Amino acid sequence: MTERAADVICFGEILWDFLPDGLHPGGAPFNAAYHLRQLGRRPRLVSAVGRDVLGDELLRRLRHWNLDPGGIARRRDRPTGIVRAALAARGDARYEIAAGAAWDRIVLSAGTRRAAGAARAFLFGSLAQRSAANRRALERLLAGAPAGAWFAFDVNLRPPYDDPALVRALARRATLLKLNAAEAARLAAGAGERPGREEGDARALAARTGCPTVCVTAGARGAGLLRGGTWRWEPGRPVRVEDTVGAGDAFLAALIHHLLDDRLPDRAILARACRLGEWVASRRGATPAYDASTPA
Repeated sequence: MTERAADVICFGEILWDFLPDGLHPGGAPFNAAYHLRQLGRRPRLVSAVGRDVLGDELLRRLRHWNLDPGGIARRRDRPTGIVRAALAARGDARYEIAAGAAWDRIVLSAGTRRAAGAARAFLFGSLAQRSAANRRALERLLAGAPAGAWFAFDVNLRPPYDDPALVRALARRATLLKLNAAEAARLAAGAGERPGREEGDARALAARTGCPTVCVTAGARGAGLLRGGTWRWEPGRPVRVEDTVGAGDAFLAALIHHLLDDRLPDRAILARACRLGEWVASRRGATPAYDASTPA
């Protein structure tokens, strides 16, 4: 994979999830990049790791999975990021995110800036925007995007890094806004999640931010997509949940993949994304191996 070959740029955190069964590579942009690669895309992950053994191992994993490591900076002044994740009985995860990590200071390489000029989509999340340095780096990255590229903003409101004003500002740069039902309700109405209100929240967010495409996920209940003024809903299908770590990232990867492919109607795209998210939730960890039975 050459530096100019990337079709999706994934900007943000790469780290280790400390789960009860061991350490797993993680971070929403990394998870999405993994699934984009499994789906046949050429993602470039733009992040940073420390010059430590955890950083070495992350880069080794990237190469093993044929993910381009050229956008990953090495920092001597900060450690590789870690997250301690606790799993509830249903497989839901709660996170304790270490501060001062290498990915809080992402530097854009010359290769990344060149790759940005040809990319068809840019994926960025809210967590990595907790540092002003990253917000500046993201602005420079998006400024180099070609006309017509997708700007996919993945909202993750994880306390204490859950500033609604910052999220709304970032959403105004997006052409695709993806968030869960609780986040949509909070940002649209300052209220808690209520089943059946997803469409109204999506329309309110689209009107306030100017973002033309809004996707709201609701876990086992399904997901909805507002695009071109039309709302579509795909009900969830029951699966035996191992854990939900990375399921939303796989969903978003499939959504971006099929939007770029532009061969399926929106209802089918939404269904494909739901099926992949459900499949990942039925496996352990965020990056299960794919085989011929994997829904995509």
